Amino acid sequence: MRVTLSDGDGLKLRQLAAGAKGALARDRFRVVLLAGEGLEKVEQTREQIATTLGRSRQFVDEWTGRYRREGLAGLTPKPSGRRPPRLDASQREELCRLIDSGPPAASGRSVYFGRDIQEIIGQRFGKLYSLNGVYALLHRLGYSHLVPRPRHRKDDPEAREAFKKRPSTPSRKWKRPTPANAS
Repeated sequence: MRVTLSDGDGLKLRQLAAGAKGALARDRFRVVLLAGEGLEKVEQTREQIATTLGRSRQFVDEWTGRYRREGLAGLTPKPSGRRPPRLDASQREELCRLIDSGPPAASGRSVYFGRDIQEIIGQRFGKLYSLNGVYALLHRLGYSHLVPRPRHRKDDPEAREAFKKRPSTPSRKWKRPTPANAS
């Protein structure tokens, strides 16, 4: 299998392979290098290249074909067809400000629940999110849907401290009858 390398591509491929993050990325560059220069300057077949790298023949064909069509630019993976985010950057910032400010005092809550955020997104931005989608969005924004339990409205800190300072009464131990203490 022969690939004709452009001027300077051999050196560039070696640098890219050395600096690659992960075996898959490294092997893309090595496939083209082996197809272009061979192993110890001996031309190799696609089966030999696949065996050398521990990859399939299809992997070798795919990346050598991309190099032939597009050059070095073809060796970088194409972005996946991910769906664009439902909320744009300004909407996400506004949502963060709403979450940080907390619910209104009239609601009687100290934190927003997932359903509350789901309703806010629907009313304010006109976007539908599932509850799991809301939790995933919160995670991406750096929030956690797990929060410490707020203090109860009838909580009395002075009574709590007085209870902590109160001496404990020793409990009476129940004695099991044994032959030594049985009467």
